[in-house]
Amino acid sequence: MDYVERSVSWLHSDHPLAIATDIALKIAFALLLLLIGWQIARRLADGLRRVLSRTGADPLLGDFLRNVVFALLLSVVVVGVLDRLGVPTASLLAALGAAGLAIGLALQASLSNIAAGVLLMVFRPFRVGQSIEVGGVSGTVQNVSLMHTHLLTADNREVILPNSKVASDAIVNASARATRRIELGIELGAQEDVRRAMSEIRAIVQADPRILEQPATDIVVSGLTENGFKVAVRPWVQSGDVGAVQSDLLLAMQQRFEAAGVRLAQRELVVRSAPSGADAAKAPLLSSPPGRD
Repeated sequence: MDYVERSVSWLHSDHPLAIATDIALKIAFALLLLLIGWQIARRLADGLRRVLSRTGADPLLGDFLRNVVFALLLSVVVVGVLDRLGVPTASLLAALGAAGLAIGLALQASLSNIAAGVLLMVFRPFRVGQSIEVGGVSGTVQNVSLMHTHLLTADNREVILPNSKVASDAIVNASARATRRIELGIELGAQEDVRRAMSEIRAIVQADPRILEQPATDIVVSGLTENGFKVAVRPWVQSGDVGAVQSDLLLAMQQRFEAAGVRLAQRELVVRSAPSGADAAKAPLLSSPPGRD
């Protein structure tokens, strides 16, 4: 005990070697605290990432939150170590706060994109591979990063949208549901048998195995025009079959109508030759066919 007391008393003396030894011990202890704190922060951050991964969170979101938590914990450890070394941390924290405010104002747009990216990853209004429409752009989602959302359009163009714009605009997700309804419209001539034409359409629909039986397909007269009847055809299909079924139905209806003698509505236009002389400016060049006035 006497040896320990003499050693402690010597370390607190004004001897240059004692002062140097005391500083070295403080630095070594601070480095030890920093190492231990770094390990604890890393383990806690990695644990958060594993928890998020088990809940099905986006891996990019897990990595981002892991890095944020690790940086915050490590900052606390560094401040504690500096305080242990006798460094005044109050002024340091004030300076860091002012610097952070300045950086935040300068990077306001970027931080807004990052915040929107985190929200998109948490709430998941769409996933990679789904077809969406946002900001007047339609395409397949290729990637969602912290800053941008990448879409691939039907003509193989890549569109990169800021996440702040994606999060603030209305999002139409065409792949969110397993089934979708196709909306087709045709116009039959005024002299045609509408019920017969609707029967032909129903036969086409029933012959296509890709069209679902439930919900049932609606085939209705949706309106009247000066040229005939408007017929709406609304079949339900799997979301992935929308484009192919729509094209095939239109082609099948055209072929079936032609074979059955059903005519689509046609617009008539009468062209008259312009008279010569002073009456040329008074006579119309185009007019409606007889009975259309």
